[in-house]
Amino acid sequence: MVKTNKLPNSVIIAPMDPVRNPFGPGAGMPPPALVGREELLTSFSVTLARARAGRPVKSLLATGLRGVGKTVLLNRFDRIAQDAGLQVAFMEASDDGSFVTLLANRIRRIILELDRLGALSEAAKRAMRVFKSFTVRFGAEGLAFAIDVDAERGQADSGDLASDLQDLFVAVGAAAKDRNTGVLLAIDELQYLDERELGALIMAVHRTSQLELPVVIVGAGLPSLPALAGDAKSYAERLFDFPQVDRLAPPDAAQAIVEPAHREGVEFTADAVARIVAVTRGYPYFIQEWAYQVWNEAPISPITLADVERAQPRVIAHLDESFFRVRFDRLTPKERRYLRAMAELGPGPHRSGDIAVKYGAKVESLAPMRNTLIHKGMIYSPAHGDTAFTVPLFDEFMLRVMPAG
Repeated sequence: MVKTNKLPNSVIIAPMDPVRNPFGPGAGMPPPALVGREELLTSFSVTLARARAGRPVKSLLATGLRGVGKTVLLNRFDRIAQDAGLQVAFMEASDDGSFVTLLANRIRRIILELDRLGALSEAAKRAMRVFKSFTVRFGAEGLAFAIDVDAERGQADSGDLASDLQDLFVAVGAAAKDRNTGVLLAIDELQYLDERELGALIMAVHRTSQLELPVVIVGAGLPSLPALAGDAKSYAERLFDFPQVDRLAPPDAAQAIVEPAHREGVEFTADAVARIVAVTRGYPYFIQEWAYQVWNEAPISPITLADVERAQPRVIAHLDESFFRVRFDRLTPKERRYLRAMAELGPGPHRSGDIAVKYGAKVESLAPMRNTLIHKGMIYSPAHGDTAFTVPLFDEFMLRVMPAG
């Protein structure tokens, strides 16, 4: 028999059930209510439809800070494309130099899927041969096909990544068009590509666009991505849209809390919702973490402001040990000191000179460390001479983990 609690207004409600907790904080995990992203989802659906119809499209490279839901969006794009019948490959870039091999692995899967759609066409056969040339030239011969093919001489075998990736994308795009489908490559953490890799990717997409082939790239990266793409190829801004994924507006943030709970028969009081929206500042990851912990802390519905306040120490401790600590542990002592100096100045952005004063060194001497922290994805430059954290609320964490004295 389920124990119940009697509220002053005589409404009888069962105790909160952690198993039914709809909230789920985690990297890339889909929220129970994806709100505030409708415009981006609509734009992406239009892009796919135009690509399949052979009409000019701009691929999408979404940018934003950590914790705003960029990976969630890429996963949703992936699902939309699969539902539309496209061939999809999802990959996460890293700074370990494995991009070309990882990309080849995903393209291999797409080519094999195109082969399974019907009798082997000449376009599919050619895509296989061009792929064989590419993998042999770039040292990925282990990515073997289920059938034996010869390399296509003179295609994707020059050793120049930009030229050879164009050949490969064109061959795959032609095979997809022949099968009356399209190809979507979804690439997360694009800021980790070096200039050669990013430039080659841009050139390959440019060529398929010129030939009206159904190949679409969707990517996600930190706010530095548009500048990196522009440095790699000056025409990148004409080839891609760079939508900014930001924190949720207060009404959307409130909906992200209230709607999933309501579906489970649980309500939040207005002041409880307002407090969560305020302390999370609308960042989706933090909303999920706070709502998850507050649900588990609350004894009954409705969840109140007192429940939120009681859960706060647990939430902060969990964020510190998971979301923030994993990034902090990658830093050297000097890098931590640099970020601690930034934190003393507030959320940012901050002038490099002001950070240097807090650190106690000259701007010039700190430039290499700043560049390393940018490469690690800890900070970025929103404008010349400015520096800001890529991780929301990281300044508050630094003040907690490295107290003054």
